[in-house]
Amino acid sequence: MAMRHARFSRKHLGLLAAFAAVVIIISTAIYVGVGGRDNSLGTTATKPRGGAAQASAGTWVGTWATSPAAAEPNTPDGYANMSIRNVIHTSVGGNGARIQLSNLFGKRPLTISHATLAVAAAPNNPTAAQGTMRRLTFAGNSYVTIPTGQSVVSDPTRLEIPQAADLLVTTYSPSPSGPVTYHPHARQISYLARGDRAEDPAGTTYTEQTPSWRYLTGVDVLTNEARGAVVTLGDSITDGITSTAGGNRRWPDYLAERLRTESGAPRYGVLNQGISGNRVLTDGTKFPPDNPSALSRVERDVLGGTGVKAVVVELGVNDILRNPARADAKEITDGLRKLVQQAHSRGLRVVGGTLMPFGGHRGFTPRLNAVREQVNAEIRAGRVFDEVVDFDLALRDPAAPMRLLPRFDSGDHLHPSDEGFRQMARALNLEHLKGSAPASL
Repeated sequence: MAMRHARFSRKHLGLLAAFAAVVIIISTAIYVGVGGRDNSLGTTATKPRGGAAQASAGTWVGTWATSPAAAEPNTPDGYANMSIRNVIHTSVGGNGARIQLSNLFGKRPLTISHATLAVAAAPNNPTAAQGTMRRLTFAGNSYVTIPTGQSVVSDPTRLEIPQAADLLVTTYSPSPSGPVTYHPHARQISYLARGDRAEDPAGTTYTEQTPSWRYLTGVDVLTNEARGAVVTLGDSITDGITSTAGGNRRWPDYLAERLRTESGAPRYGVLNQGISGNRVLTDGTKFPPDNPSALSRVERDVLGGTGVKAVVVELGVNDILRNPARADAKEITDGLRKLVQQAHSRGLRVVGGTLMPFGGHRGFTPRLNAVREQVNAEIRAGRVFDEVVDFDLALRDPAAPMRLLPRFDSGDHLHPSDEGFRQMARALNLEHLKGSAPASL
């Protein structure tokens, strides 16, 4: 009987071990596959990043984004044999991450042979926090080639991503790649190093500083903290061009702080899709167009965001001020309505901002100010957006309503100061970000 009992135990122990192995394999597959993104498309992925699926491990949500704005001047060979360490700031945290890289403005395929992700050891610092450096893969490979005009999403990697923290996303290109897709006016210092230093935890070799982000256009996190994301679509005011560099004091940063800390606020990541000089109606002059109009980029920069639930639009002043000027309020509001229609096609709520005053700015004329006021009247009447945030009322000087209040003015009489950006975020009713789009406006 003792011998039979021993054989019986060994047999069942073997079955239990096999069952445990199957559980481990299934659990790993659940983690890697979560989010609804087809990772088999990793080398040439161009699908939108929205529609993230939920799973027991959490939900994929965008924690940071920037819009590819142009081809970087004087980069015919890209940054061959150089490591680019982009520094970005999260809005929400999670326990896994993936990134998006873009070759939108490239003239030839872009090869990235080494890419990494880490948490920064300190704000605005190129050194990685101990134990956080992760090598990224793309469809299981450590390298990827991104075709001209396309983008790529990395495979997920396990890493604890803190909220409101700096991340380091490093790419290395071994060969010339043509013009670099970049976002100038980042208001954040990133870093460059010679050679393949992508996996260096120390930042000592990153001796060159840069005020631009290159190739990187998005970071998603796998999270149980957030339930979605809000996109801020705008121009230099949303880009934060006059905010303190490295201080994360753009108005979308202050919005992210409110969403993290205020009781009853929707727990959303914030995706800043502002481009300095951006207009509703008009593209830049090159091909593909630099500084693409809001209408031409809404599919990519808004509808393609991961977990997007709502949009806040701050646009229109450049259509009035920049040449060729659109001095017709109806053209501008019609363009804004088209943005809303596109967002409604995905069930997204759209909150629209009134245009802030620019009295005292070098481009000011009474005629152009009249156009601004006509646009604002249409917005306030509820004939453009689902909801309204009255940036004009919140930041103008009550004693001189065609001007910004001095403490909200950066000094150029068009762009807000840090305190002005904070005031913009305060003006937004967070309840307006909840729910889905109405059936009709």
